[in-house]
Amino acid sequence: MGWIDTIDDNEWGGDLGGMRGRVADPKTGKVDHIMSIHSLNPQSLAAHDALYRSAMSGTATLRTVDREMIALVVSSINECHY
Repeated sequence: MGWIDTIDDNEWGGDLGGMRGRVADPKTGKVDHIMSIHSLNPQSLAAHDALYRSAMSGTATLRTVDREMIALVVSSINECHY
């Protein structure tokens, strides 16, 4: 299994520290692994967050849970296992 170096989300400072509140799970306060992968490149974290937020707010006719389900099905079809 591959491993990607990350900065522990409790140690985020500088540009990362400013983004932590946007990408941390509001319930747990932790940053998901898929977002923490970007911790070595804050610009890519900001871009990933902007893309996610755009995709999740793109239409008024679908609830967020429906958008998440569509993403899950597409990832499954594409054999994306994260």
